[in-house]
Amino acid sequence: MTDTILNQDLGNGIAVMTLNRGPVNAISAGFLADVEAHLKRLENDPAVRGVIVASAFKVFSAGLDLKEAQVFSLEDQVTIVDNFTTAFAAMYRFPKPVVAAVSGAAIAGGLFFVLSADYAVTHPDARFGLAEVRVGASFPVGPLEIARATLPAPALNRLMLTGRPVTAHKAMDIGFIDEVVAAGDILQRAEAAALDLIQTPPKTYATIKLQARAPALAIIDEAIANKSDPLRQGWFTDETKAAMKAMIG
Repeated sequence: MTDTILNQDLGNGIAVMTLNRGPVNAISAGFLADVEAHLKRLENDPAVRGVIVASAFKVFSAGLDLKEAQVFSLEDQVTIVDNFTTAFAAMYRFPKPVVAAVSGAAIAGGLFFVLSADYAVTHPDARFGLAEVRVGASFPVGPLEIARATLPAPALNRLMLTGRPVTAHKAMDIGFIDEVVAAGDILQRAEAAALDLIQTPPKTYATIKLQARAPALAIIDEAIANKSDPLRQGWFTDETKAAMKAMIG
């Protein structure tokens, strides 16, 4: 069985966490659990001072595994709703610098690997979007609050309500991409950004990051503690399976 998360030590305290659920890093409950567990290991490793999140594939992440989701039971829906929230909350609150090295499209749930990072580097051909509306699936509390905190209101509405992707340069204009470089330079630029960020006092960095993200995390943590995400009553509606089937083609 292939590991869904690969780890590489670049030296100087920088670890690369590579998403490796082929062929497009489609998101499953197990994949999210692996992401969360790997982040916890990196958080607890004193040798790791900063993390780069990368993809083993040309697509960074295509979002929810729609083929798998077609046969979700109610229990399956609850599990993945919970895992979406806890995994991306773990990345959003991660106390060390996180840089996304975005090799290609980051769509729907896959975009939250970018929105939860501290800095993001990509190339001109990458595309970014929140396609949930097109597959009949609304947002779990964790991703929803991260999107609200990260995206300006006009962009939030455009991305969520149209489901259409934007270009890398548009994403930089919006503010969730920091650099657009040649495809072959992404990892190098991500490493440079990570090395720059780890020069700050680490405890202060962690404290200020938490201060900046506290309002969203307070809502997320309350939903986790109280199991109060409305989607735990059932994520999918009578529209969802047909919309997913149409999206798969």
